[in-house]
Amino acid sequence: MKSQHIPGFELVDVEANGTSIRAAIGGSGPPLLLLHGYPQTHFMWRHVAPVLAARFTVIMTDLTGYGASDKPPGGDGGARYSKRVMAADQVAAMATLGFEQFAVAGHDRGGRVAHRMALDHPEVVTRLAVLDIIPTRVAFARTDAEFARAYYHWFFLSQPPGFPERLIGADPAYFLTRTLGAWSGASFTFGDEALGVYAQAFSDPATIAASCDDYRAAAGIDLIHDAADVGLLMQPLLVMWGTQGAMHRLFDVPVTWADLAVDVQPCPIDSGHFLPEEAPAATASALLDFLTAA
Repeated sequence: MKSQHIPGFELVDVEANGTSIRAAIGGSGPPLLLLHGYPQTHFMWRHVAPVLAARFTVIMTDLTGYGASDKPPGGDGGARYSKRVMAADQVAAMATLGFEQFAVAGHDRGGRVAHRMALDHPEVVTRLAVLDIIPTRVAFARTDAEFARAYYHWFFLSQPPGFPERLIGADPAYFLTRTLGAWSGASFTFGDEALGVYAQAFSDPATIAASCDDYRAAAGIDLIHDAADVGLLMQPLLVMWGTQGAMHRLFDVPVTWADLAVDVQPCPIDSGHFLPEEAPAATASALLDFLTAA
């Protein structure tokens, strides 16, 4: 695996529910968990984490199935990659590290894991920030032709096992770079270092399969779990999104969260989808303001 070393952070492998989770830890102060999105690894936080580490003990992890974390079989409908199970993996990893309560910020798929974590473990998550997502069930319920074109991968990756894996596996580097380029802002280009890290991780057939199972779960068991929720998020919730991206174009992002949490704080960022990489200074500043508020 290509080095994902970020200066000031130590790479460790953490046991969590029989699964090994790769984590990078640095800084001092209250614990803060940062979760990445698709198709990346914790390396996406490389510009933001050092800023946050001045005030917090920052833990960046690779989600189950991604990067250097374990990639167990998904099972029927990708159930092993339900956001409930993926969130439980993260909670267990943090407990192994000695953190029983913590704030969490998640981008993209990591935001969906963080959302489920806050619902299932309200005694653990003290504050929650989600970056460039709306709730999964809301997105599916409001799907139209424009959403389907912009988020075609939701429907492609969730197809039965073997089909998307084979097509992506034929040229994973092309699929990765095409995806990253299509979702980022017009003026942003990923550097060779980041592309190298992501391409090497994504070239593993087990990662491709696990990430497809992540989306299969989102289109199936995650919706069942979401439909059963009747409570509100009680933690303060920071909702961040990129004003150059499809999420901003297609949805009123903070309004979609308004009925799901008691304290929603909206924060638009001049960025495409990848806020921590496209606009790291603005992203770090907004997170610091939110996380240090009285």
